[in-house]
Amino acid sequence: MSQGYAIELYFDPALENQVLKAWNVLARRQISTQLIEIESRPHITLFSSPLIEPAKLENIVKSFAGKQEPLPLSFSSIGSLPNDKNVLFLAPTPTLSLLQFHSQLFDALKKEGIEIGEEYRPDSWIPHCPVAQEVPKIRMGEAFSVLRDLKLPVTGYAMDIGLVEFSPVRELFSFVLSNTAEA
Repeated sequence: MSQGYAIELYFDPALENQVLKAWNVLARRQISTQLIEIESRPHITLFSSPLIEPAKLENIVKSFAGKQEPLPLSFSSIGSLPNDKNVLFLAPTPTLSLLQFHSQLFDALKKEGIEIGEEYRPDSWIPHCPVAQEVPKIRMGEAFSVLRDLKLPVTGYAMDIGLVEFSPVRELFSFVLSNTAEA
C-alpha cells in the first residue's frame, strides 16, 4: 500500500556519489540506514502528496522538464527538520535559480488543479537533501558530527526530475532537464 508520491530532483553522478558517501558513513556507524533500506535515491523533494494521479503528473512534469536546464547546486550546510522523523539533511544554498525552478513547478501544478500542501508552497518550502531519517535522538549529536566531517560545500547539478511512490521507493518516471522547448 502506497504511503504517497513525491516529485524529486536528481543529481549528476558525481554529486549523487557525494550524498551516497554520507549515507554510507551513517550506515556503517549504525546511526541510520533508513534511506538505503527503502531504496531511495539522493534527491531534493519538490512536492509530495498522499494521493495523486501519476498519469496526470507525468504530462506536467515532462513538459516542465523540457523547459528547464540542468540546475547548479551547492550543498553548503547541514540541518534537521523540526518534526518527529528525526531527519538530517544537506541544505543547498537557496539560489534564485533553485527557488525559481521550484516556484515554476508549483505554478505548473497549481494551473492543472493539483492541491499543494503548505510545506511545498514557495513561501514555506525548505529545500533539502535527506541523508538520514529516524535517527535516534540520543545519536543526533554524533550524526551531526559525522556529517560535519564531510568536505562542504559539495557542488554539482540537478539533472533529472521524477515521480516516486513510497515506501519502499519506486520510481514511476523521470525526465532529463533538457530545455528543448522553443524560445
